[in-house]
Amino acid sequence: MLLLHTADWHLGHSLHGVDREAEHGRFLGWLLDRLEERRVDALLVCGDVFDASNPPARAQAQWFGFLAEARRRLPALQIVAIGGNHDSGARLDAPGPLLDAFGLHVRGCPRADPAAMVVPLRDASGRVAARALAVPFLRPGDLPRGEPGPDEDPAAAGLRAVYARAAEAARALAGPDEALIVLGHCHLLGGLPSEASERRLVAGGLHGLAAGALPAGATYVALGHLHLAQRVGAEHVRYAGSPLPLSLDERRYRHQVLLVELDGPRLARVEPLEVPRARALLRCPEEDALPPEELLARLAALELPPPAPAALTPLLELSVALEAPSPDLRRRIEAALEGQPVRLARLKLRYPGGTGAPSAAGLRCPLRELEPGEVLELAWRARYPGEPPEPLRRAFQALLDEVRAEGGGA
Repeated sequence: MLLLHTADWHLGHSLHGVDREAEHGRFLGWLLDRLEERRVDALLVCGDVFDASNPPARAQAQWFGFLAEARRRLPALQIVAIGGNHDSGARLDAPGPLLDAFGLHVRGCPRADPAAMVVPLRDASGRVAARALAVPFLRPGDLPRGEPGPDEDPAAAGLRAVYARAAEAARALAGPDEALIVLGHCHLLGGLPSEASERRLVAGGLHGLAAGALPAGATYVALGHLHLAQRVGAEHVRYAGSPLPLSLDERRYRHQVLLVELDGPRLARVEPLEVPRARALLRCPEEDALPPEELLARLAALELPPPAPAALTPLLELSVALEAPSPDLRRRIEAALEGQPVRLARLKLRYPGGTGAPSAAGLRCPLRELEPGEVLELAWRARYPGEPPEPLRRAFQALLDEVRAEGGGA
């Protein structure tokens, strides 16, 4: 039996104000081709289908368009999708009765009945060959009171209890030769995050959860949330990673999906399928920052990719070191790039004594070009020495997540 594991599509995402719809369209077309070419039995989408809890209409159209085209081209394909921390679980679940009628299993919110999160997966012969535990992202309010183990946080105990109940329901239904597949959207301790684009998941003061919170004895654990594809602790515990770079810091990632082959209840192999990059992401210089004249000289010699369609024009981030404000800097840079097949996405300014983030005294860029964490750092440095303390960062992130949830991911 063949499964394809993917996650973190973030439909509706924009990068420094640049829409990613065309890039997502290329990915979804490529994915459909791979599903058909490899004769995949089941597609697992492990959370963050959308970039915001209230996604734009065009992002929702891409999601439903993909599901419809998958059903047209691959009538036997089973699709299991779970909600992530960026998604509105209720929004994903709203068309559930319609999707279930077509064999499309979406679990945006956790279910009170653990058996409702268990999805049977059939092989090409029609036999149930696996049971999938489709457990969506669990917010603090979704967690029951678990009995914490030694040195275990109550939130981790609650998450462990949810998975344990779902696993118990799956095993009660499963035959002796069926595989157990676990889907989750969480940050396991030991996983490498992408600080620039991932929201920290904070529950009970923890930024990550121990792998022991997930059911033992699983054939394969398909995870979402971390954008870098990686194994965590064991061969069968995997993050598929995001199919697109969601920040310029992710431009060097090998974005991929994972083809998972099962041999009865055993894991036979995992094959990464690298996702083609539809839009080039460039940074000049690669590290640190350059004075204006050196940067302009570097731009003149910059090797650019061939011209692309307007919706896929390469994006460029520039870092410039300034001794004092330079009012005509952006004009000079735009003049140097005029007629070139590239779009300036971000201009980062560094003043003496800066650390890479803008300094409070030398900020000369629009707020929309800053991440919320950078604004926090600016406000702190304007009043106090050093970096913001970790408890303040956690409280700020929790408040930011609450605002995003209430305001549609703004």
